[in-house]
Amino acid sequence: MDTALKLQLTIEDMVDDRRGILAADESAPTIEKRFAAINLKSTEENRRTYRSLLLDTPGLGDFISGVILFEETLDQKNAAGVLLPEVAWSQKIVPGIKVDKGTEALPGAPGDLITKGLDGLADRLKLYIDKGARFAKWREVYPISASNPTQLGLYANAERLAHYAITCQELGVVPIVEPEVLMDGNHDIDRCEEVTEQVLHAVFQALLQYGVMLEHMILKPNMVLPGKDCRTADPGEIAEATIRVFRRAVPAAVPSLNFLSGGQSPEEATANLNAINHLGGPWQLSISYGRALQQPVLEAWQGMRGNVEAAEIALLKRARLNSLARQGHYQADMEND
Repeated sequence: MDTALKLQLTIEDMVDDRRGILAADESAPTIEKRFAAINLKSTEENRRTYRSLLLDTPGLGDFISGVILFEETLDQKNAAGVLLPEVAWSQKIVPGIKVDKGTEALPGAPGDLITKGLDGLADRLKLYIDKGARFAKWREVYPISASNPTQLGLYANAERLAHYAITCQELGVVPIVEPEVLMDGNHDIDRCEEVTEQVLHAVFQALLQYGVMLEHMILKPNMVLPGKDCRTADPGEIAEATIRVFRRAVPAAVPSLNFLSGGQSPEEATANLNAINHLGGPWQLSISYGRALQQPVLEAWQGMRGNVEAAEIALLKRARLNSLARQGHYQADMEND
């Protein structure tokens, strides 16, 4: 199949006006922390059982169009012996894969970080394609301080995202490009807005320089929020700042913006998405939530077989509410349903 056609078909399977992406790509240290909160050891079998629970949830495909998986999940099976990527696609949920290898300090830019994993990326992608992955995700992070991000930090992270994205597209894999401006700090929302705009301008300049086809990628950005040590902001303020930045910095050719939840509670992430969709833009405005979808699931499950149905109900509820927010139809009293 022609590479461009393959990319377009994946975009069509992932992007619509009601569904979003489930981020279930927690690294080993992250899933260990999530399980520790429910007093569960992070064994391979417990990870397999949990991620099977997510993907086996009946009706999930009504609200979720794609799932980002961790590498080991591509080879895991559910209780019926079906590979988990196949379980996902049985509900028309496109399987994808996290391909970055975590962050390290960026030399020459104190306080800035850079993501590892470009070495051998093309070879790894070919293996992931054989295992069913049709899209990939790469995350760069941008701490905010009085001096960060630096100009070098902006350039180096953008260049790495672009290198990753074009490597994916050349192999027929849709890249999710994730530049995350972190919530950590005491900065106010206007500082986050300033940095987010700088980051997005740098990212899209690099994407265009590398020849990345904007129509065949998905952007996974942060919302514009005050630092978590500053104050809270209401959904209207967050939506106005967020849409203002994206209208300035993100070309209309990008088909979908799938926001990360980035430290927000499940309810906050849904309410803010709803407000953003009230303002709208030339793109689909959806989700690629991890903890904001999974936290209620873990709390309901507690690692116990008898709680699987309750955990599935919790996942469907959050997915359904985000689908409504995705369309601007969410109301806070729906949390009590």
